[in-house]
Amino acid sequence: MKKMIGLSVLTIFLVGCTGNNGIINKDDHKVTSTPAETETNEQEEEEVVEETPLVTEENVFTEGTIEQLVNPAYALSETYEPSDLVLVDLLSTQETYLRSEAYEALKELFEAANEEGLQLYAVSGYRSYAMQETLYNNYIFQHGQEEADRFSAKPGTSEHQTGLVMDVSSESAWFGLSESFEATPEGEFVKNNAHKYGFVVRYLKGKEDITGYMYEPWHIRYFGKELAQELYDSGLTYEEYLENNNISLTPVSEVK
Repeated sequence: MKKMIGLSVLTIFLVGCTGNNGIINKDDHKVTSTPAETETNEQEEEEVVEETPLVTEENVFTEGTIEQLVNPAYALSETYEPSDLVLVDLLSTQETYLRSEAYEALKELFEAANEEGLQLYAVSGYRSYAMQETLYNNYIFQHGQEEADRFSAKPGTSEHQTGLVMDVSSESAWFGLSESFEATPEGEFVKNNAHKYGFVVRYLKGKEDITGYMYEPWHIRYFGKELAQELYDSGLTYEEYLENNNISLTPVSEVK
């Protein structure tokens, strides 16, 4: 009898301690964050979401940057010449130059092609304002103004003056610069792999009204690996990519 009374008292005591009719509420054991901890967590989440853009208006419109936009609507000055030009010591059809960073990337691209049993040739890299002026005037004489403007840049509007562009070719394309390069093994390799080394085919097929120039599968522009990868993945021209990143541009159609 004493044992039964003792158990009854213990049971009553436990029920009284738990409250809620003896059911322990899980919420009673939650660890509540302090206001300071909550604010810190929110700040950390914001920091994770915010990403530094690959392109900014300052870089796009500043002469000499890797990201600089050059086209018929955005020209380089007559006196601009990169300070870090180096001689391209690769298979070439003529002596030509590139900015040092672009040259190091081009070497990697050529080496990768060579590992696949392919040989790329450097045809034309940096061109001065004066050289472009001579070329442009010759093309006008040979083809007329309208046709020349489809494939040749007016002085100051050629990407070649940036020192970040190389026209490439191959023996299979007779070392020339024509759309037939696209169908060669070397042309296929450039199209599908140039971005891995920081280059993209700059003037895409069907985008003449946006870039200002006809399709040129041989004309590769250096942007650095990260930006080149984004451009390749997007399938966009540089102009379209910039517009998609809220950088307003003057259409080339307004100046050509």
